[in-house]
Amino acid sequence: MQINWIKEVEKRKQDLLEDLNTLLRIDSVRRDDLASDEAPVGPGPKEALEAFLKIGERDGFKTKNVGNLAGHIEFGQGEELMGVFGHVDVVPVGTGWDTDPFTPTIKDNRLYARGASDDKGPTVAAYYAIKMIKELGLPVNKTLRLIIGTDEESGWKCMDRYLATERKPDFGFSPDADFPIINGEKGILTLKVHKNSPVTQHATKLLSFEAGLRENMVPQDARAIVSLPVSLEEVEEALAVFVQENPVSATVRQENETFVIDVVGKASHGMAPMNGINAGTYLAVFLSQYDFRDSDNMYLSLIKDTLHGEYYGEYLGLSHNDDIMGELTMNPGVFTYKHGEKGSIWLNFRYPKGVSAEQLEEKLSLALADYQVDIEAGKSQTPHYVPADDPMVKVLLDVYEKYTGHKGSERTIGGGTYGRLLDRGVAYGAMFPHSIDTMHQANEFIDLDDLFKATAIYAEAIYELIK
Repeated sequence: MQINWIKEVEKRKQDLLEDLNTLLRIDSVRRDDLASDEAPVGPGPKEALEAFLKIGERDGFKTKNVGNLAGHIEFGQGEELMGVFGHVDVVPVGTGWDTDPFTPTIKDNRLYARGASDDKGPTVAAYYAIKMIKELGLPVNKTLRLIIGTDEESGWKCMDRYLATERKPDFGFSPDADFPIINGEKGILTLKVHKNSPVTQHATKLLSFEAGLRENMVPQDARAIVSLPVSLEEVEEALAVFVQENPVSATVRQENETFVIDVVGKASHGMAPMNGINAGTYLAVFLSQYDFRDSDNMYLSLIKDTLHGEYYGEYLGLSHNDDIMGELTMNPGVFTYKHGEKGSIWLNFRYPKGVSAEQLEEKLSLALADYQVDIEAGKSQTPHYVPADDPMVKVLLDVYEKYTGHKGSERTIGGGTYGRLLDRGVAYGAMFPHSIDTMHQANEFIDLDDLFKATAIYAEAIYELIK
């Protein structure tokens, strides 16, 4: 039976957008300060999960809420289980938006909102793909679950909870990356560098230093409060020269006996730090011209000398390259420092096969020995790879080629998707090679033509895999 999936999507465009906008209006950033037993990662992610499951119930699907952390929408029947994994949590908004990030806005055929491309838009596209298969009454011989998480952007607490009680799918994909396919994902490791900061009596003090929202985002904004034995005019002149020579903007203001200095760079996904402009490292470079002492100076020197522009960890002796999975990358994602207390830096690594998390931690400790720091390892994920000759991979690539006319080939990314949860799990769309990547950035959007084409691709691919 030949189905024109493009036409089927056309009939449902308005409904798809209305359901997507329902989810986009929900501020579903993880909020640990508002977490409770009923809302383990905060009320926003819980509300978004419930709203999605309600959409599934409306359309006659079986649904299940697993501890307000995850849930699924089920379709079909058969012993083999396919999983499609999406998420409704989003990264913090940050600054620099031209529209309200939780008021979906269409301009120039682009839908702007936090989560439009990561990952509410693609997950709703996958849902409508399943909905079309159901509405057309097409025969299937496998069970399919659209599995929805609420903590993908942080600790994956949602999937830990889900897989502890629910059956693990035999194969599947996550609509949370790029076409034609992502069948390899680098390992992910966050290492937190701590440094004590004793009180000093020196006139030049770094009173505080803050940058970044999450370790998997390049910091767009950075702020330092400093005590300097110079005038406001002198700092303004120095900052003007710095801005002229570097790709950032900056301001300074005087508050009593201190100066507050703000630097603005460009956010991007932490898996590709070279695509952003790290406000934190640039601020440290600017401040390094002043005569700070002791731990203040050592904190700034650590950033300036070992992290600024070091996307591949070369200076620290951490660089590593794999023929299939590519190079290790390093993103200094969060900086916090308070004079007289403690300073920290969160380093987020995306690493290929051939090196381990333990080796990276050991090498970093040796490289930073002179800076008198302690290193704390966070949660890590090992590299993941599904061979290109896997039957599921072949089906997904064939469908992509049919709808785009372009040859599909395997690819590895530094991002971490739910695809790595399964031995035979990959990421599949929804960004096309021509798409503009605004994930984790201000003014996040998804192109509507791309959204609707991805829905058709998902429908045919899913049907081919479960019929």
